[in-house]
Amino acid sequence: MMEYSLMSDAELVQLMKLDDRNAYTEIYHRYKFTLHNHAWNKTRNREEAQDCIQEIFTGLWAKRAALELSSNLSGYLYTTLRNHILNQMLRRNVQDKYIASIQNFVNTEPVIADHLVRENQLRLLIEQEVAALPPRMREVFELSRREHLTHREIAERLGTSEQTVKKQMTNTLRVLRIKLDVLAIFILISNF
Repeated sequence: MMEYSLMSDAELVQLMKLDDRNAYTEIYHRYKFTLHNHAWNKTRNREEAQDCIQEIFTGLWAKRAALELSSNLSGYLYTTLRNHILNQMLRRNVQDKYIASIQNFVNTEPVIADHLVRENQLRLLIEQEVAALPPRMREVFELSRREHLTHREIAERLGTSEQTVKKQMTNTLRVLRIKLDVLAIFILISNF
């Protein structure tokens, strides 16, 4: 049996590229605490730091076959984490500006009569995006958001694990956020 804790980062990366989950697990355990501390120092939010670490390691596993490290693994992970945090900050900045713009508009402009039409259009677009989801993601989303079931109740109803349901919801919300962020920017631009 291989002793993964004694292996170098380069050896672990090569094994991980060959779909060795134990090598991946060793990399995770080797770097999770230092990366979490780094993320926490940048975000000052424990949950956000944990989400960042999860995203980084999920991405590492997803890209394992194409991973070409010209430098060390720790440098790659820190750079990936830094870029992820910066992208989140930029996204949050755009969202804050958008919200401030809407708030400014509400405070200074008279209410426009066609707001119900826009609201209905937005509701229709959201429903279209939900309908365009893969069947399993859509089913989990609808059970959660429309029937207000917990992840455990959904897992029992669908005969799957609670962790699978949680991952499906995370993926669904990520897809909808991306598509609806683009939509929000389009609406903002079209109103000016």
